[in-house]
Amino acid sequence: MTIVTRLLVSASILIAAFVSVPAQTLQKITINYPTRSGASWPLYIAKEGGYYQKYGLDVDLQFGVHPTGVAMLTSGQAVMVNHSLEQGMVASTRDASFALMGSTSNRGLFALIAQKAFNNPKELKGKRIAVGQIGDAPYNYTVALLGTYGLGNRDVTWIPVGTDVSGRASALQSNRADATLLTAPNYFRLEEAGFKNLANLADHDVYAATTYMFSKKAVADSPRLPEQIIKAHAEAIKRFYDDKAFAVKSYIAYDRQPDADVARIYDLYAKGNIFERVPYVLDPAVKAIVEQQVDPRLAKDLKSFDFKRVVDNSVVARLVKEGFFQKLFGAGVKAEEDRKAKLAFR
Repeated sequence: MTIVTRLLVSASILIAAFVSVPAQTLQKITINYPTRSGASWPLYIAKEGGYYQKYGLDVDLQFGVHPTGVAMLTSGQAVMVNHSLEQGMVASTRDASFALMGSTSNRGLFALIAQKAFNNPKELKGKRIAVGQIGDAPYNYTVALLGTYGLGNRDVTWIPVGTDVSGRASALQSNRADATLLTAPNYFRLEEAGFKNLANLADHDVYAATTYMFSKKAVADSPRLPEQIIKAHAEAIKRFYDDKAFAVKSYIAYDRQPDADVARIYDLYAKGNIFERVPYVLDPAVKAIVEQQVDPRLAKDLKSFDFKRVVDNSVVARLVKEGFFQKLFGAGVKAEEDRKAKLAFR
């Protein structure tokens, strides 16, 4: 066998060996998102930007309004829901098989939109306010926002519509309600039609936190899963702040809105620095939800429940210690790490 032949044979063996190495097997999981709004943006970017895949996950993002996500976790159909912290806490008081292991944001862009005759939230006393259902997160956000204007939950008439933000908007447009709390871009359209924007939740000291709500069973079966998802979402949040064009494109893939509207939403989120780079579940956010609950039965459940059973900041704390967030966002994030660590729920 000549030298050339031996080289060709060796090369063939190396190529064959390389080809025979199996590609990385991605873990197939389902994540629920209960709202088509900016709150779900990090999930959209993690999927469209390949960050789930980077951390070994093949994610099926499925939309379903609350309580769909809770049912999916309980049945094993999903491993995580990007829930409002409030709904995650309420669900946990009934079933402690969940784990709240991170938070993308603590403030939300919710506008209080009213019929054309109103000019101030105080004028809503005795009027009809549309909500998805009594006791859900938008309901309590509305109660908290109205409270800053001196109105209590009994000062208005609540109109449950049983659906998400689009249903609340329809109730306003059909005159079944005098006002409702809406996310962008829904409230953009109503503003253009002459409805009044009376206030925005982001301009008041009201927590509107989200949380990564896991099934404890899913975490027990796959202990690295929270770390993989938290890292993927952190990368997505960095991409959000760094790449407006991609962020807008990713959003439209899941909620087909005009480019100009999504660009406007982006600017509001970016200017408000809404997404958390260091995603601890915060102690003041947990306390605010307990204190803001107006339903007597739910308030009793929240006050008596030990949330140390379900809130778990250990993965975020370990990633901080290992330097993950500083490596991703730069040394400037250290101040945020220190500040958030002091506020983290323990």
